[in-house]
Amino acid sequence: QLQLVESGGGLVQSGGSLRLSCAASGRTLDTYAIGWFRQAPGKEREGIACVSSEGGITNYADSVKGRFTIIRDAARNTVYLQMNSLRPEDTATYYCAGEISWAHCTMRQHDYDYWGQGTQVTVPA
Repeated sequence: QLQLVESGGGLVQSGGSLRLSCAASGRTLDTYAIGWFRQAPGKEREGIACVSSEGGITNYADSVKGRFTIIRDAARNTVYLQMNSLRPEDTATYYCAGEISWAHCTMRQHDYDYWGQGTQVTVPA
């Protein structure tokens, strides 16, 4: 069974950068699309980025487009979320999730079967 563990969260000043990692175990990621989601206090969880299993397709929410990049590293069985130009509104718990698929990815949380435990990102105002 696929297991996912996020890391790399922390406190960063507005305008700064962080790179989140989603490390997989139990299965290789070559048949899994990976999505990144976040949930801010008092808000619903939202999808912000995804990458298809073969890496050829990525999608981003408008709120992060141009600032965040999702990157697959097959050798490390890990997917990264590079976050630049961070803003206070990016403060949230960030989750990665996996679904078995090919040549597409979605940012609908109900499509994903495997979830990590989350990592906190805080960008003070």
